[in-house]
Amino acid sequence: MRILRVLFLLVLAGAVFAGYMLYRFLSPYQGFQGAVFVDVPRGTSTEGIAERLAAAGVVRSKGDFLLARFWHRTSHLQAGEYRFDRPASAGEVFDRIARGDIFFYSLVVPEGRNMFDIGAEIEKLGLFPASQFVAAAKNPAMIRDLDPDAPSLEGYLFPNSYRLNRHSTPESVCRLMTGKFRDVWRSINSSRGVHQTITLASLVEKEGKAPDERPRIAAVFENRLRIGMKLDCDPTTIYAALLEHRYRGTIYRSDLDSENPYNTYRHAGLPPGPIANPGAASIQAVLKPADIDAIYFVLKPDGSGSHEFNNNMAAHDAATGRYRRGLQKVH
Repeated sequence: MRILRVLFLLVLAGAVFAGYMLYRFLSPYQGFQGAVFVDVPRGTSTEGIAERLAAAGVVRSKGDFLLARFWHRTSHLQAGEYRFDRPASAGEVFDRIARGDIFFYSLVVPEGRNMFDIGAEIEKLGLFPASQFVAAAKNPAMIRDLDPDAPSLEGYLFPNSYRLNRHSTPESVCRLMTGKFRDVWRSINSSRGVHQTITLASLVEKEGKAPDERPRIAAVFENRLRIGMKLDCDPTTIYAALLEHRYRGTIYRSDLDSENPYNTYRHAGLPPGPIANPGAASIQAVLKPADIDAIYFVLKPDGSGSHEFNNNMAAHDAATGRYRRGLQKVH
């Protein structure tokens, strides 16, 4: 009888202990305020991860996380930085690290954005000031191996979606974006010079909102360059003003008269470098322009964003008049 009582007590104690451990495993815990980040370097052992989590207050103790590992012995824990901002059980914490649910900032760079736009988006994420990114993009040491003729990395910060983390620096972001550009340029496999191609593609990107028009816009610019005619490209004038910190949201006569080398209303030929970061479609348009003899284009008055193309001044003046009358009707 005594043996049965002892066995009963042992079973009861085991059940209580198992229940307590299950409670610790399943019940949410938060031993920190606000949000906390835990970095798991590659090669960190399970015990090392448990110690980091316990020290940060993410789990009650190292043992709780090791218990979760016991129940998931085949799971692979993934390196990275994890953000915790709410109570979670040891099991939930383990699942997040097994999934690789790492923390990152999402930087989305659409086609046609310039380095100032990209810097502003990074600043909104709270990583570092826009001015630091622009300074890195102008750093000669970063430009040298990519395009020695370029005044900055403008044009080579390829439009894409990027994952950044809290340790990202202006230089590392520039390298990430130019690395993507290198991949795209290699895939194009063109023998044409990169500097001229990307500079012209940036103009096409800023002028051509309708995808099917980009080869025609590229052809207009190529035709003008061939005959020595100024490009008269509004976005270059805006970019010149941006470089001199004087852009006021619209183009003024003083902008058109500016002697800045990027102002194609004053200087024939291409500007010194790209004015934005073109996507693959605009680069391809420059490499394969349309077979047309047009040297003029102007927006249509229908609000579609498409253009009318002409090869003589009289027809262009008529198209410009239609566009201006369309604007007057809107306003």
